Amino acid sequence: MATKTITHITDDLDGSSDAETVKFGLWGATYEIDLSEDNQKKLEAALEPYLSVARKASGGTARRASSPRSSGSASASGGADYDAKAVRAWASANGVAVPARGRIPKTVLEQYQSAAS
Repeated sequence: MATKTITHITDDLDGSSDAETVKFGLWGATYEIDLSEDNQKKLEAALEPYLSVARKASGGTARRASSPRSSGSASASGGADYDAKAVRAWASANGVAVPARGRIPKTVLEQYQSAAS
C-alpha cells in the first residue's frame, strides 16, 4: 500500500488557505513567511517604495550587521554605507565640490542625506 502525504500551507497572518512561502531578507538575515496571494500583494505594496530605489545585492553570503548603521558611516569591513557614485552625481548636479576619487567628505554626505530626506 502506498502512502500519499498532502501538505496544505496556510497564511501565517490570517490562516487562509492556498498560501505560498515567501522569502525575504533584512539586515543580513533571511526570513520565510507563508502568505496568501492577498497578503503577498500587501507585502509587495508596503515594500515597493523601498524596492523601487534599492539595488539588488550581489551574490554571496549575507552577513548580519551587529546593529543598523546610519548612512554614511564606515562599515566593519572598511566599505561605505552609501553609494559614492550617487553622492558624486548629486553633488555635481547641485554645485557641491567633491573629489572625483577617494573618500567623500562628511559635510558632503550630510548635505546629500539632508537633501534626500
